[in-house]
This record gives sequence, C-alpha cells and structure tokens, in this order.
Amino acid sequence: MKTYSKMNRIKLFSILVLTTLFIISCSKDDYKLGSQVEPHLRFNFLVKSDNAPLEYPASNGGLVAQSNYVNKSIKTLKVPVALTAYSLNETVTANFSTTISGDKEGFRIDPINELVFKGNKLTDTIFVSFDKRWKENQNITFKLETVSNPDVHIGNLNENKNDVFKIDLGAIATNYTFPVNRFVLKGEAGEKFDFNVNFPNGYFPSEMENLEIFKSLDGFSYSITHDEFKENSNSVTYHFTLLEDIQNDDVYYETSISLVNAGDYTATGNTIMQIVKPIKSSRDINANPASKFYDLTNQFYLTYGETWFDRSGVCAWQAYNAFTYPVVVTKDHENAILYSDKGTADPNDDVYHDAFRIGFNVASGTNTTNSFNLKRWFSNESTTAANSPGFNITSALEFFPENGNSKTNGNVLVIPQYITITGSNRNSHIIAISGAGTYKEISTGLFEITFELKLTNEALFGGTVTAQYRMYNNRTYPKPAALSIDCPKEVTL
Repeated sequence: MKTYSKMNRIKLFSILVLTTLFIISCSKDDYKLGSQVEPHLRFNFLVKSDNAPLEYPASNGGLVAQSNYVNKSIKTLKVPVALTAYSLNETVTANFSTTISGDKEGFRIDPINELVFKGNKLTDTIFVSFDKRWKENQNITFKLETVSNPDVHIGNLNENKNDVFKIDLGAIATNYTFPVNRFVLKGEAGEKFDFNVNFPNGYFPSEMENLEIFKSLDGFSYSITHDEFKENSNSVTYHFTLLEDIQNDDVYYETSISLVNAGDYTATGNTIMQIVKPIKSSRDINANPASKFYDLTNQFYLTYGETWFDRSGVCAWQAYNAFTYPVVVTKDHENAILYSDKGTADPNDDVYHDAFRIGFNVASGTNTTNSFNLKRWFSNESTTAANSPGFNITSALEFFPENGNSKTNGNVLVIPQYITITGSNRNSHIIAISGAGTYKEISTGLFEITFELKLTNEALFGGTVTAQYRMYNNRTYPKPAALSIDCPKEVTL
C-alpha cells in the first residue's frame, strides 16, 4: 500500500478541493455557452460625436450604448443587439416586441421579432427601413422579451439594462449637393463624363422620379441621363454627353448647372456645377510648375501666403497657410504627367497629375483648409466641409509657363468658379472667384506667386472686391513690401 508524507497529503487534498470547486462552478449550460461569465443580452446602439450611428462591426470602446435615438435620416437604421459570452457551442435565439406610435405604415422591420446568435456571431441587427415620410413625434420602441437559453440574462447586469430601445422620428432633413463642382471638357462631340448628386440623409425614390432638381445656363448643347433611383442610397449618378463640337482653341465655352430647392429637397453646399472648355494654350508638361507647390511624401506640407488685408483699421500683409495638393487626372488628359508607377510594371495603377494645376484641401475628414486665406475674410463662418465646401478649393490655380516651357516663371490664373461659404447662423452664400497674376523662382527652389483675387457677391460685398496676394512654396520667404492701396475688410456672414 502506497503511503504519502504529510506534505504530499496536504497537496493532494488541495488539488481535490480545487477540482471539486471547478466542477461545481461549471454548469452544463455554461459549457454550452462556452463562457464562464454571466451571459447577457442587450441593445448596443452607439452614437458618434456627429450624432451619426456607429454601425456594426465598427467599434469604439469609448462610446456608451444608448437607449434612445432621434432619427432624422431616411436611410435604413441599423439597431445592433449584442450577446456577451465567448463563442457559442449552441444556437441562442431571442424574441423582441415592437411598438409603433401613430401611423404604422411606411416602416419595414427586419427581422420581424427573432434574433439569432451562434458560434462567433454574438451580434444580430434589427434593420428599420423607411418607405415614405413620417409625421414628427412618432416613435418606434423595441423591447427584448425572451431568450431560448434560461442562463442568458435579458439586459445589462447593472442599472442601465438597455433591454429597451426607442427611436424618436424627428424632422426629416432631405438635402442634396454637388460633391464636385467643376468639369473640364476637351470639346469633342460625343464626349461623356459622369457626375454625382449626393444626398447625405438619403432620398425616397418615389419622390425623385418626376422632380426637377436642375436649372441651367447653357453655352453649348448636351444631354443628361441618370441611373435608376435606388432605396437606401445617398447618391445618384448622372451621365453627361456633349452633343456638339466645341474645339475652337481660341474660344472659352461654359455651361453651368445649378441645384434648386425642389419639393421637400433643399440644395446645400456646392449648388453650382461648371462645365467648361477653356481656351487652349501650348504648354510643355515637362515644365511641370504645379510640382513646385506640393509634396505628397509630407502629410503636413503647406504653402504659405500673405494677403493685403485690413487689420484693425489699417491695411497690412497678413500671413496664412493651406494644405496644397495636386490635381489627379487620367493618363489621356492633355496635361497629364506621370507622378508614380507605384513600383510595378502594371500601367493600370499609374498615378498622373495635372502639370499645371494645384488645389487646396484636407487629406481626409470633415474639416477644411484655408484656401486663399478666406477664413480671414469672414466672421461667424462655419468651417465644416458640409456647410462651407468653398474653403476647400480642389482645383484653384493654373500655371502658364513663359514661352510654354519655362521652368522658372510664367503667368498664373485663379480658376474661375463658384464657391459656397456658410455662416454658423446657417446663412449660405455663393461667391464667384477669379483672378490672375504671375509666378517666378526668386531664389534657388523658392517660388513666389503674385496675384489678385476677386470675390463677387452682391449681398456680402455689394458687387466685386479685390485683394492682393503673395504665395510661397516654403515657410521661409522675404516679407512683401507694404502696398499703397486699399484693402478688403472682414465681412460678417
């Protein structure tokens, strides 16, 4: 018979106790759920700082699940329901109820009342789709009622149970805008391009079928068709076709198409789109003056400027800077110059830039840069791209090298276009900009652009105002000499 020392007997007893406790603590159902935490089911609706839902599977540990949401969009709303457990060894189903106040027509809820969780799928989603406009002050309420596994708690294991989720239906805001407000043509009959109209909060296809959303000032003949209007979409693609030849190199052609308020839809942001065929000039793309004013290897690259502007009642040069980028074009564009082959032999991934144009923009996000120091021109301005897209001018300056091929100097054009700036009071203004000047290399690698900028808006300026500018491709530059001319003043929007 085998004997154990006192120490070994103590160790054996401890192992037996721990094993017994482990067996007792792990119930059969816990094993099925694959979890040693108390499983629980709850609504997990997260809202970002801009009040837009964070859609699953995106996650953000800093956000707290909401029990109520005011919905003003007509896009399908996704309501996630989460089961807290490790991966499941059995399928778990849950039932929910739905209560709709007011008119029960016009809503589609999928699934109708059952949610399913299995394996690593620990989140299911209730989709709420809208077929027509609702009346304000209606609401939709979901409540988790039952779950197939009795060991799953309904609701969080604290005071914020999140077993009920309520959608309040607020005032519907349906608006549209042009994401791109300028297109350049070659002028060949039959030439085509596509453009989009964006609907940030979606649209109802039935309302769009016979809605006239454009008015135009035509400088040549063209046709426009559109893709099918689709449910749960926030954009419509239109197809432009030029119907006549407009290739006279000495003539400037332009058509403008404006978005108008129509039905229950409001034009916002960029509401005027220009379609132009410029006067053609002979230029050597190898001069590539645009490349002097951007550096895509540096995400913080800026150009630096000075504006002759009013400062407390005295005209003075005021410094500013802006993020500057190239204008990306296709290989067949007349001003295209190869920027990068991405290190491959495949020509389909090559990147081409316009050798003669630059613009001002932000790399990503909803903010804006300070194109032409325009943020100093106004007080009370909204600086988000949705409200004031005019602070980001993606095709702003065009260069014309001396003799068509100079690498050191030439003329510069402020590309004529319409921009939109909105006040924080929601007053929106469409401003026409234009201007011209010269550029030159004033020391090795340092380029200076000297130009005037014209802004036209009757309500803001009583017509047209003009300002003098200097712009540089380096933060170290000689301070411009004072001018003996008047200067603009800040305008309240």
